[in-house]
Amino acid sequence: MSAPSAQVPAPVLTASQARLAALNRLKAKNKLTSNHNSNNNNNNNASGSSSALTNRDASHSYVHKPNGNVPSTARNMVQQQQQSKDDQNAPLRRDPGLGKYFEYDLSKLHNSRGGFLTEEDKDGGDRIKSVVELAREKEREKKLMREGEEPAIVIDKSPRCVECGTLEINNQFLKVFDIRVCKNCEKKIPEKYSLLTKTECKEDYLLTDPELKDEDLLPHLLRPNPHASTYSNMMLFLRLQVEKVAWDKWDGEDGLDKEWARREEFKKRKREEKFEQGLRDLRKRTRNNLYQRRQESEHVHQFEDVDELVNDQGDKKVLQRCYGCGQEQEIEVL
Repeated sequence: MSAPSAQVPAPVLTASQARLAALNRLKAKNKLTSNHNSNNNNNNNASGSSSALTNRDASHSYVHKPNGNVPSTARNMVQQQQQSKDDQNAPLRRDPGLGKYFEYDLSKLHNSRGGFLTEEDKDGGDRIKSVVELAREKEREKKLMREGEEPAIVIDKSPRCVECGTLEINNQFLKVFDIRVCKNCEKKIPEKYSLLTKTECKEDYLLTDPELKDEDLLPHLLRPNPHASTYSNMMLFLRLQVEKVAWDKWDGEDGLDKEWARREEFKKRKREEKFEQGLRDLRKRTRNNLYQRRQESEHVHQFEDVDELVNDQGDKKVLQRCYGCGQEQEIEVL
């Protein structure tokens, strides 16, 4: 019985030897491939292309035939994968048989409601605002914040209230009316620093629209109308300035009272004249109606022949009777 043969360990190749072995293997594969192609050409001339392909597939089964979809290197494989993803995400090819048409991205379209205001716009509904509207609102808010900012208080330089001397004055009154007063004094002295509407200035102080619209003469403060947001803004005037302009116009408070009494007397006289004119028109219409009724009440007789009478002398008479009231009369026939 023979002893078992010892296994020989596989030799370890260096990097240069492995590279040389791989190069020789590729050269052998290329040579086999070229010989195979030449044999296929000869077979095609003899027995046709179909039998040659069958023989080629059947022969050399031990030769590795790479698939056409497999890339040659890893870098080409990554590029091919990326290209396949792009092809999948690419939009479908347009069918030319559909004719000319336009493609719109409905997600980017803005509903402008044809330029008309809807109930949502009036009531401030939760509608989607455009980028331009949002930018305008933000700019408007920044402007209001800048205008409403109060300056810093410096003890030696900041203006003081003319009534109590405090530094915490109402900057809005200072900016609009040029009056240095604090909010506490504004509430404590309403006969000087209260705000009057345009209607109150016209009715109580007898000022006209041109005088109220003159900002150099009477500066005013604009506030939103409390009745409706769509109405015009209210024009508020400072009572102290309004009284000064009214005193100058009507020569003091007594002159204003006299003018107010004169206008009230004029209004009263106009109302009385209007009332008397109405009475006269009423009497005239009543008189005309009475005369018309009297005319309609007067009766006009309309006679008709009822009978023919002959007396003893042979004279003929016709008896007539009114068919309205029944009155009779005799008419002699000649």
